[in-house]
Amino acid sequence: MNFASDNTAPVSPEIMAALAEANAGHVPSYGADPLTIKLTARARDIFETDLALYPLATGTAANALALATLVRPYGAVLCYEEAHIATDECGAPEFYMGGAKLVTLPSQDGRITPALVEAAMARARDGGVHHVVPEAVSITQATEWGTVYTIDQVAELGQACRRQGLHFHMDGARFANALAHLGCSPAELTWRAGVDALSFGATKNGALAAEAVVFFNPELAAGFERRRKRAGQLWSKLRFLSAQMLGYLEGDLWLRNAAHANAMAQALACGLAAIPGVRLVQEVQANELFVAMPEETIHALQLAGAVFYRWIEVPGVDSPVIRLVTSFATARAEVDRFVSSASQARGALAAE
Repeated sequence: MNFASDNTAPVSPEIMAALAEANAGHVPSYGADPLTIKLTARARDIFETDLALYPLATGTAANALALATLVRPYGAVLCYEEAHIATDECGAPEFYMGGAKLVTLPSQDGRITPALVEAAMARARDGGVHHVVPEAVSITQATEWGTVYTIDQVAELGQACRRQGLHFHMDGARFANALAHLGCSPAELTWRAGVDALSFGATKNGALAAEAVVFFNPELAAGFERRRKRAGQLWSKLRFLSAQMLGYLEGDLWLRNAAHANAMAQALACGLAAIPGVRLVQEVQANELFVAMPEETIHALQLAGAVFYRWIEVPGVDSPVIRLVTSFATARAEVDRFVSSASQARGALAAE
């Protein structure tokens, strides 16, 4: 019953097999290998457009280097106040942007709106030379609360970015989970909706260590290769990153893994919602759940062997909140056991 994070899951066997297959013979280094070239071609097919793709090892590097390419040192990025880039990347975006600020916006469900973006731009411009002027918007898909931006919501933000002269970046650490939930094409959820750059995640969904930055306008990628090198993210044996991404995309493994993780989250949500005194804090759309429950229930679940994180206090919610994350490797038996343990704990509490 390990629901701490999708990062705790093992590597998909298909991706391990792809790595083993890539581990043969001598090939050119630093991205001149056949697998890296094939990966870019495969991504162009999947996203139905020309693009520039750069494999990296971590999501933090993908976000930080993508934003550094889009924003000048005296600029800023608009993002949700609890966005991963603002709370969980140890200042990496600001560091690689050379001092550009993150200007955070409020939201109840992790999704920011065009109205918030346009209001922030008006405030920045009113401040004259004393205030940084944002040059990009960054959203997380799926969000830090497990919610998903619809195609229309992304497109509306994309239109607001165009009106305001902003670049549009998407942190897609759980991009596959969002796609699996919406049932749309990758193109519809990205460049057709106005997204300029995508941090395309794979590690949380079955890879060993593999992410990529995708620029849907290759001209925007000017200088990225040297940024990647300076950041220590250009692998000499880059084929082993590309092999993971190719294995990830082969036969729609990425979407199948994400669909399973989402389904396990839905099963958890349905089971927990039926227990008196247990409340879902957000709508469950991807593979994360935020659940309010009595302290005694949390303690009982931990004694039963469940692993999860306590979460921040949520306005309007009196009970403690925990986060549960499912993955491609989550078994239905784990879900059922967790729900049963929570139900038994609540029943014992009610009987006292």
